[in-house]
Amino acid sequence: MLILKTRFRRMDDFLDSFSPEVPGALFCPTTSRLTEKQKVIIDLKFPGLPNRVMILGTVQTWRPALPRLRVRAGATVEFAATETDKLQFLRNVVQGKEEEYPKRRHVRIPVDFPVRWRPQDSAEYMKGGIHDISLGGAFLLSAVDLPVGTEVILDMDVPGVHNPVTLAGKVAYSLSGQGNGIKFLYRDGGGSRRIRELLRRIQAQE
Repeated sequence: MLILKTRFRRMDDFLDSFSPEVPGALFCPTTSRLTEKQKVIIDLKFPGLPNRVMILGTVQTWRPALPRLRVRAGATVEFAATETDKLQFLRNVVQGKEEEYPKRRHVRIPVDFPVRWRPQDSAEYMKGGIHDISLGGAFLLSAVDLPVGTEVILDMDVPGVHNPVTLAGKVAYSLSGQGNGIKFLYRDGGGSRRIRELLRRIQAQE
């Protein structure tokens, strides 16, 4: 999936880039010719933002540059419905509430793929989804609220990867009725290598 690296030098520039026609859509400068309804990831940064934020979205329109009119090439990208929490996070930063959100060690990549998972002490798998993922962990979409510290096994069906990717983790936090934040556990020397390769494949997908 294409990643649009979007940087703003001033917070006002970021605010001015929101589309007046499409609520929850942002203009992202890019010379890459994009097509309507194309799925992309916005890699966003502006002054005051404690972390880079990666947002899943869909291209609504793309325009070429018009140098004589000082018009930049770029795409208007509508945020996915699953990204409402990130929109709220951005609003809080703009309003000066960023102190509520500690910096993440690893940037999380928004994704949408199925997963089979089970508690470490159970042989019964349940179905769920992965909402975002990083080198340190992932968010498991599930109606099951798990106690913090519960160890789980994840079998992830990643697009472009023939066999399921199996990783171990433990619950770092739970959002009632929505899912659980999972911190990966690397029990062998190849665990970190596997997730790095997985992230590389995700980011390389078009």
